[in-house]
Amino acid sequence: MILNLSTSRTNLREFVESDWQQVHKYASQLVICQFQPWGPNTENETKEYIYNILEDMKQINRTRFAFAIIEKKSEELIGSIEFNIRDEINQIGEIGYIIHPNYWGMGFASEATKEVISFGFKNFKLHRLFATCDVRNIASAKVLEKCGLNLEGKMREDLLLRDGWRDTYLYSILEHEWLGCQDGQERS
Repeated sequence: MILNLSTSRTNLREFVESDWQQVHKYASQLVICQFQPWGPNTENETKEYIYNILEDMKQINRTRFAFAIIEKKSEELIGSIEFNIRDEINQIGEIGYIIHPNYWGMGFASEATKEVISFGFKNFKLHRLFATCDVRNIASAKVLEKCGLNLEGKMREDLLLRDGWRDTYLYSILEHEWLGCQDGQERS
């Protein structure tokens, strides 16, 4: 069964094999992976990414849920968002997302992130959900804050990128904080 989620402007659906071509349109760009340890992807690397997602979908006790972000108006695949269960005993999940540069600054990342946070808390009884971002990625930090995540701190030189060691911000939201957002107390 393929999972589908929906927001006002997007459909979030699990990947299918043919999505690799649309994913490659952004995963092959240096600007999209400037704060990541991967990329720019070759066609084979993008195909392998999709293949790994499809294999993970077959797991009986799945811990990885990757969604293609489809803009409803154009029906274009404009990015991807993942939810991963990182620790079942301590009820911890992680989210991460990538948006095609043509769609930056339009609120799609925030919209998809809020929906996937809800998916995680509602379906997996999480206590805590976290996300990380490069300290230089101001736009991503704003997305996380807009979605109700709190900055916990900075991890120094924790990830090696092409241009050297990366400092990373760690953000999180707890279940009771998320429930407060659902009661109309969401941050603007």
